[in-house]
Amino acid sequence: MRYYPIFLDIKGKSCIVIGGGKVAKRKALSLLDAGAKVLVISPQITPALKELVSKKKISYSPKAYASGDLKGFFLAYSATDNPEVNKKVFQEAKKEGILLNVVDVPDLCNFIVPSIVDRGDLLIAISTSGKSPAMAKKIREQLEKEFGKEYAVFLEIMGRIREKVLTPDRFSRGLTKSKESDKNKRIFEKLVNSNMLEWIRQGRKKEMNRFLKETLEKAGKRQ
Repeated sequence: MRYYPIFLDIKGKSCIVIGGGKVAKRKALSLLDAGAKVLVISPQITPALKELVSKKKISYSPKAYASGDLKGFFLAYSATDNPEVNKKVFQEAKKEGILLNVVDVPDLCNFIVPSIVDRGDLLIAISTSGKSPAMAKKIREQLEKEFGKEYAVFLEIMGRIREKVLTPDRFSRGLTKSKESDKNKRIFEKLVNSNMLEWIRQGRKKEMNRFLKETLEKAGKRQ
């Protein structure tokens, strides 16, 4: 295994994109979706990037890359078609200890970007370690058919239930932490193994709400 699989929390972190084309736009948008602060450096940028700048969603420096531009950044993308620029960006990133992806040049990357199935809080990452992006795309399309939008709704509901069930004051009711943990685990497993996903897919809110109410009420009576 050449690459160590990991999900990064980049919310509020400064990230930089070198390049102003369509690929740079995709990278900037993916960073924005994860809550990063994004700077794009390029002499020219696409209309889509200009719109992001005008809306103050990203920052923009209208110039060519120069040594020192990466200083202070957490993560960088080099999305240019200039091999010399890419090599210079790589050398600086290596010197500064910055995470870098040079698009379509795995040998100049210290991280690569997987193909993603995005269903809200459910993220499924597929990687072929840079060997076949086309295969990663094919697998992603297969998984997108299997895991529909109902998973995003389900996880949103589960997040609210989990927050409610795991409130700290419940530990003051005479149960040990171990027993409480086991009981909560049974609740969550029952929800995950229920028909909720199918009910969400079919828009059957009444059945789902009744099931949730009964399950949580029973869990409360067993305290």
